[in-house]
Amino acid sequence: MDKFQRKYPSVFYLREKAKKRIPKFAFEYLDGGCNNEESLYKNTDDIRNIQLKPKYIVDKKETSIKTKLFGIEYDAPFGVAPIGLQGLIWPKSPEILAKAAFDNNIPFILSTVSTSNIEKISKITEGKAWFQLYHPAEDSITRNILQRAEDSGIKNLVILADVPTFGYRNREIINGLSLPPKLTLSNFKSMLSKPSWLINTILKGKPSFETLKPYMSKNLSLKQLGKFMDATFSGALNGEKISRLRDLWKGNLIIKGIESLEDITISEKLGLDGVIVSNHGGRQIDIGESTVNSLKRIKSSYNGKMKIMMDSGIREGTDIARVLACGAEFTFLGRTFMYSVSALGKRGGDHCILMLKRQLNQIMEQLSCKNITDLNKHLI
Repeated sequence: MDKFQRKYPSVFYLREKAKKRIPKFAFEYLDGGCNNEESLYKNTDDIRNIQLKPKYIVDKKETSIKTKLFGIEYDAPFGVAPIGLQGLIWPKSPEILAKAAFDNNIPFILSTVSTSNIEKISKITEGKAWFQLYHPAEDSITRNILQRAEDSGIKNLVILADVPTFGYRNREIINGLSLPPKLTLSNFKSMLSKPSWLINTILKGKPSFETLKPYMSKNLSLKQLGKFMDATFSGALNGEKISRLRDLWKGNLIIKGIESLEDITISEKLGLDGVIVSNHGGRQIDIGESTVNSLKRIKSSYNGKMKIMMDSGIREGTDIARVLACGAEFTFLGRTFMYSVSALGKRGGDHCILMLKRQLNQIMEQLSCKNITDLNKHLI
């Protein structure tokens, strides 16, 4: 059975459908960036300014988009990026995306502040999921979360570098989605106007920070929840914190949110295995350069051993091809997958992966690339 939904062949159609199906506050949480949202648009615009040159008069090559990462062969050079509060956007979306990623042999990264827990996602993916750690202030919580991840079979731990403080997001402030969130009259009306989302939310249960439940008191009020989050997390990383995590974690340790050669160099010296060049999808800083420009600058100078990956601004298969051509070894997408699940529910994960694969395959065949490592030969 073909799981590709022909009415939604690109992210444009998925986004438009998602906007009609979910409440305004949920859509703007997914869709928005920080401050004036310059980085949000710059990320994608700069990717799409990259041009690749086709070569037509060549011997026919069998195209493959499979790639190896940390010793595992994946069926495509992209995965599902971590997103907080996924179940607020669409009920049970982390479970939907984790299953689709597992079934299609691509990585899924669970965020600490998503709405499913480590154990459930690891069971769905047979331990093949990755986990992104928001750095806890208390060492005991850090150790316990890492032990749970290890016990669940997780091999790849992602630590965040780009959340020393939470981004200033105008849309979330207006909608009351800063902590603690507020159920305003506007938000209540918006929920009532989206019956499919509302019914699914009632049936599936109110979203919560499932991974963090063992460390939270029961029946916290919204105000108490906000205080808990502020007290629990210390987002700023330094060499000492990274070294401690490196000592604690036996698997691959990846740092996400890096945009400078200086931070890359420090990360390698501290024994990290990979880096995801990222600016948090334009949700944390609005005055920096786009992620793809950071990637190009880093790749031109860096000749180290860490795997170089990228997220932020990547929306479609054509974007993946451009980013790989610029030197990324792997890519991650967040909003595209969430638009698809919001638009199509439980069908959204499989559809999105098939869509991206078809788009990327078509570009590879058009350029006459045998595999993804050939893409940089076509960079103009």
